[in-house]
Amino acid sequence: MNNKKIIFFLAFVFVPFLFSQAKKEIKIKVITADLPANSIVYISGNNRQLGNWNANIIRLNKKNKNTWEKSLYFKVGEIVKFKITRGSWDNERLDDDLKIPSNTILKVTNDTTITYAVNKWADQVERKLTAHGQITGRVEYIRGLKGNGILPRDIIIWLPPGYEKNKKERYPVLYMHDGQNIIDPTTSSFGYDWRVDEVTDSLIKVGKINNVVIVGIYSTADRSLDYGGAKSNAYMNFLVNKVKSLIDKKYRTKPDRNNTAIAGSSLGGIISFMIIWKYPDVFSEAACLSPAFHIGEYNCIPVVRNFKGKKNVKIYIDNGSLGLEKELQTGVDEMLALLKLKGYVEGKDLEYYKATNAEHNEQAWAKRNWRWLEFLFGK
Repeated sequence: MNNKKIIFFLAFVFVPFLFSQAKKEIKIKVITADLPANSIVYISGNNRQLGNWNANIIRLNKKNKNTWEKSLYFKVGEIVKFKITRGSWDNERLDDDLKIPSNTILKVTNDTTITYAVNKWADQVERKLTAHGQITGRVEYIRGLKGNGILPRDIIIWLPPGYEKNKKERYPVLYMHDGQNIIDPTTSSFGYDWRVDEVTDSLIKVGKINNVVIVGIYSTADRSLDYGGAKSNAYMNFLVNKVKSLIDKKYRTKPDRNNTAIAGSSLGGIISFMIIWKYPDVFSEAACLSPAFHIGEYNCIPVVRNFKGKKNVKIYIDNGSLGLEKELQTGVDEMLALLKLKGYVEGKDLEYYKATNAEHNEQAWAKRNWRWLEFLFGK
C-alpha cells in the first residue's frame, strides 16, 4: 500500500471517529428584568460541569445589566438536565405563570443556544410553606463523615415512631442515596423532598409496613462519579464498611442481610442495583426508581448478563413516561427482560411499575413511595 492510500485509509477510518467524539456547544442565555447590582445568575444540573445540582457553583457570565451567558460543551448523545437560579433553590427562575418550571432536558445533537427571558424569581413571589412540607418524626445527623477516595458528607437518620420508648426493639434499616433530598425540604436540591418521612410514618401507623430506620447518605459535587463513575467502588465500600458499621453500632438495628435494604433514583437507582448485586450478603432488597441502567455512558446491563446464575435478592424497579423518563425506558426494558431470564419472577422477587404522566423529579418519586416501601417492608 503506497503512502497516498495509507493516508486515505487513515482519514476514512479516523476522521469519522474524531467527529463522533467531538463536543457540541450548548450556549445558555438569560435575559432578566432588573436585578440588584450584586446579583449572580447560576446554572445547575445533572453532571459535574453543571455543578451536580448545587445551586451556587456554576456562574453565568454577566454581559450587561440584564444579560447573562455561558457556553458549555457536551458529547453528542449526552443527556443534560438543568435549571437557572440566583444561587439558591429559594430563588430559582419562574415561568411566566409564576410556577416553578420543570428541568430543562436536552439530548445533545448540535450546537444549540437556549434563551430564557426571566421576569420573576421564586423569592419574589409569596409562597405557602405547606408547598414545601416539613420533617415528620425524629431525625438525627452525622456530619462530615469521611471515606477513602470520596468527599466527606452528612448522614441523616430517621427514627420510626416509638423508637425512644421501645428500648428493647430492634429495627430493619433502609439506606438511601441523595439523603439531602429524601426527608428535609430545606436541604433538598429543589426545595421539594421525597416525603419519605411522611409516607413511612403513615404506612407504619396504618399497619401496612414494619417499623424501619431510614439512613440517608447525602450526595456531593462528585455525585455522578460516586453513583456511576470512577468513584463508585469507593462509594460502595464507604456505605457498606463505614456507614453501615457506624449505624449498627449507634442504633438498635437488625444488622443481618434480611433486614437491610437500599434505595435511590436515577443514578441513585444504578448504584442501588450495583450495591445489591455486589453485596447480596449485606443487602437483600433494593428499590431502583427511574434507574439509568443503560443510557449514554452508563450501562450496568453487562454486569448482570455476565453473571452465571441468580442472586438471592428482591428488586423493585419503576419509571415514568415523560421527558428523561422516556430516554430511560430502553435500559429499564433491557434489565427487566434480563432479570426474568435469570429466573426473577414479578410479584415474588421482582416488582415493576410504570408511572404514566410522571416526570423525573422528587415530586414524582414521592407519589410512588408507598409502592416500593410496601414491597420492601410490607407485613
